[in-house]
Amino acid sequence: MKEIWDQWDNETKQLFYCNYGDLPHLLSVKVEKYLFRALAQFWNPAYSCFTFGKVDLTPTVEEYTTLLRCPRIQVDKAYSRAASVPPLLKKLMNITCMSEQWVAERIQ
Repeated sequence: MKEIWDQWDNETKQLFYCNYGDLPHLLSVKVEKYLFRALAQFWNPAYSCFTFGKVDLTPTVEEYTTLLRCPRIQVDKAYSRAASVPPLLKKLMNITCMSEQWVAERIQ
């Protein structure tokens, strides 16, 4: 990807910036192996957050950019979008592994 970026002229790069923001800055981010390993180790895919013991954490976009040392990333561009959040009933069904009826009866 970096090789392709380096081959483009300034006009093409500017057009890319206009459409996708500063996504190309990610090409120059140096990945810290130990940080990445720690993030992967504590990621909880069931809850889409990091779990440390009994504490769940969900960093903000600003905290991610600080951890990854890429402060020029903009939060309103193509690579940053709101996740689809399932309704409470669906979340509780996933967490409890119980039927929709069982969960619905208990939250009323």
